[in-house]
Amino acid sequence: MASHPLETAAQALSQQLEGLDLQGRLAAVAALGGKAVFTTSLGIEDQVITAAIATGKHDIEVSTLETGRLFNETVALIDKTEETYGILIRRFYPEQDDIDAYAAKYGLNGFYDSVEARHACCGVRKLKPLARALEGASFWITGLRRGQSGNRAETPFAEADLDRGMIKINVLADWTIEAINEHVAREAIPVNPLHKRGYPSIGCEPCTRAIKPGEPERAGRWWWENDEKRECGLHVAEASSSIPQSPLPASSIAR
Repeated sequence: MASHPLETAAQALSQQLEGLDLQGRLAAVAALGGKAVFTTSLGIEDQVITAAIATGKHDIEVSTLETGRLFNETVALIDKTEETYGILIRRFYPEQDDIDAYAAKYGLNGFYDSVEARHACCGVRKLKPLARALEGASFWITGLRRGQSGNRAETPFAEADLDRGMIKINVLADWTIEAINEHVAREAIPVNPLHKRGYPSIGCEPCTRAIKPGEPERAGRWWWENDEKRECGLHVAEASSSIPQSPLPASSIAR
């Protein structure tokens, strides 16, 4: 039972969205009144949502986290998507001071050495830029689907994100990968060419590999770790995450 007003609102919204198609869901979110932000990783699910936002002319901001370690194909797709749909995709980058602090503590590619180091890298390159992307937002739209991994099997259409003080909305929660592929082909939506090379889930280049036949969709993400439910922390809080902090400038101290 919901105990927080945000949880109550999320449950009601989730029930409302369940009976709508994708355009209906996006229109319902845009009509809620608060700032809505969709964060795209340029994966196939997110391309479906971006196309729907653009063609439906919904008042929803589209943003992406340009981590500095993306595949060239992913970066190129940002420009292609903007050109195809005549939209602006806001790019949010990690701070160089944070990258330097990370490298000093773990090494530039230290994420291979420990779960702590990998979480810290995701913190610097994803979580902190995400906080800027979601600044002032009441609603965060994502491309999470129940079929992506065991960790996402119970994904609702809307859920309270109490830490960020907003409602997270998963407009494709009930879509299968087959439905995604059919929609992309029917609507001629541009997608990352890496999908055809065995990459159903695409993140940063050093942390993503093609999957083997029969593996779950997200098996290629952080493949060297043993936890089958591994995440970067964007959608699942991970207690062991440790983001190294760069020193504060003297002008910001004791104010």
